[in-house]
Amino acid sequence: MTNRPAATSPLDTSPVPVQTKLVAAWTSLMFIIVYVDIFNFYKPGVIDGIRSGLIWEFDISPTLLTVFLASMIVPAAMMLVSAALPARANRITNLVVAMLLIPYCVFNAAGTTAEWVPFYVLSIGVEVLILVFVLRTAWRWPRVVTAPAAPEASLAGASVGR
Repeated sequence: MTNRPAATSPLDTSPVPVQTKLVAAWTSLMFIIVYVDIFNFYKPGVIDGIRSGLIWEFDISPTLLTVFLASMIVPAAMMLVSAALPARANRITNLVVAMLLIPYCVFNAAGTTAEWVPFYVLSIGVEVLILVFVLRTAWRWPRVVTAPAAPEASLAGASVGR
């Protein structure tokens, strides 16, 4: 049996770069959206509707599937954008896209029946919380603080007078 020394110091929480937080948030959002879509197939009548050529009330068409694909490309692209863009463009892009996606996520509850409200409240609630985290993180992006430059004349004058 080995004796381990007791931990006497608290764990260190290293600062996480803003870009890493944003990439993690967009990745989490992507997983939630995909799983909600997959779990939606378990709702009664969904697969039968797809077999008959309908998704919700819409005919399955190349246009509809292109719209669905485009909606999934957004969070996927934001993972890359959040890692690659310079800070200013990154911040603006995250703020705009997250604000636009919140109503889009809420729209997914349109037409739901009372029995499915808990499913949509939880899924949309988590999606919106992640997007609020993106907004908060991008909004509070740390600024570079630069010290004001001291005028050279005042430095030279101070040393001459002594």
